Amino acid sequence: MQVRDPEKVRNAGPLRLRSLTFYHKQITLIMAEMDHRVRAYLAHIGRKGGQKSHRTLDPETARRMVAVREARRAFRRFHAACFWSYRKDLVIGAQDVPWVAEQLMKHGNREAWQVAHRLCL
Repeated sequence: MQVRDPEKVRNAGPLRLRSLTFYHKQITLIMAEMDHRVRAYLAHIGRKGGQKSHRTLDPETARRMVAVREARRAFRRFHAACFWSYRKDLVIGAQDVPWVAEQLMKHGNREAWQVAHRLCL
């Protein structure tokens, strides 16, 4: 995209004008018409990407993924209170979720205990 003076491009032929407000100043952008072959190609690869990235998870795998994400979040959130003796960049995996819950219940306050309880469900 190019930025040009709108007065110079009024009779530019197959170009489209789009205006954009940037820091309270109106800027006119010139966009060339996209070739129909390019448009069709981009539409085709867009559909293909959506089909390839679509995956289905069984409920148990989805629950494990959520538990790992919540355990990682709890580890970062309560690091100073419960996990101070461990590295901050410790990688928490699925096998570590019960350990994180145990440490939260053992060394944490009421809020940490509630988070641990949710991890155990």
